[in-house]
Amino acid sequence: MDQHRAGGFVQLLNPEGDHVDSVTGPDGVTYAVDFTDDEYRGLYQDMVTVRRLDAEGVALQRQGELGLWASLLGQEAAQVGSGRALLPQDMAFPTYREHGVLYCRGIDPIMPFGLFRGVDQGGWDPNEFKFNQYTIVIGSQTLHATGYAMGVNMEGRTGSADGEAVIAYFGDGASSQGEVNESFVWSGVFNAPIVFFCQNNQYAISASSERQTRVPLYRRAAGYGFPGIRVDGNDVLASYAVTRAALDHARHGQGPMLIEAYTYRMGAHTSSDDPTRYRIASEVEAWRAKDPISRLRAFLTKQRIAGDDFFAQVEEDAKKAALDLRERVLAMPDPQPVELFDHVYPTGSPDLDVQRQRFSDYRASFDDQPD
Repeated sequence: MDQHRAGGFVQLLNPEGDHVDSVTGPDGVTYAVDFTDDEYRGLYQDMVTVRRLDAEGVALQRQGELGLWASLLGQEAAQVGSGRALLPQDMAFPTYREHGVLYCRGIDPIMPFGLFRGVDQGGWDPNEFKFNQYTIVIGSQTLHATGYAMGVNMEGRTGSADGEAVIAYFGDGASSQGEVNESFVWSGVFNAPIVFFCQNNQYAISASSERQTRVPLYRRAAGYGFPGIRVDGNDVLASYAVTRAALDHARHGQGPMLIEAYTYRMGAHTSSDDPTRYRIASEVEAWRAKDPISRLRAFLTKQRIAGDDFFAQVEEDAKKAALDLRERVLAMPDPQPVELFDHVYPTGSPDLDVQRQRFSDYRASFDDQPD
């Protein structure tokens, strides 16, 4: 069938849970998935678990246990779909909201909690998991990803089904940043094997998409000389299919591609934001009807792939995972202030040693104060 026209994006699973075998996008590519029943159920379990862990993050911040939390609520399909589309050799560069992709890369979900609790600056090894550290500076990770992808080309790690591809995640707000546009320029000119994955969740903090661009974001790719496509970001199947095709396009040496995952941020931009000040409740409710988890559950039910016992077990397992996460977060040791100096340079620095000593002496001076 033709591309889903009403929404202007590639869609395999609609909000009612109705599924089509394939769609042909405006790029002439036919998108489809070929999952087993177990794989369909696995996607559902991924999304439910990720949502529950994310909710625990919000709760912990509200209780004063985290300094900040950036929720992914509503964006589970875009993240899990694209995350599961990555091959083991592919490298991902996240923002600070890609908890679902992190989960799909096999990283312990507690890792970003150390960052937002102030215990560490991100505790996973990017080379081991092929997933870079979270990036707080808006859009800068696209430059890192572009440079990495250019290196993949220079080392000859593209040109086959076993080639390496890179994916860079960013939001609609970041698309207005100079770093992102510079990344597009360099990736296009140097034919870098990179997929730019924009989660258009409709708001750059409080600025709506209409205040950021006059054309759909995916159409910007044409100006830089590479393809762009929009996918229903609340459809985990389409998110997977489009991302896998784009990654294969890159790994075969065919250059970059831009995916605009059209989704919605159901919660606040971060825990320091109040979305009720810039959007109305009816808008949120309209998007709630397109919930990514509800539509996959409807599909599983209609196709008799899963029943009530499965759904109940998934909820119970997710609850246990969240409780375990909470206990481990609360048990994190408070770091000593002097540890700020420990990982600035891999082999140390004489100048840093001087700064460490001065800082230690300054703190020790308070010990001599009378009670």
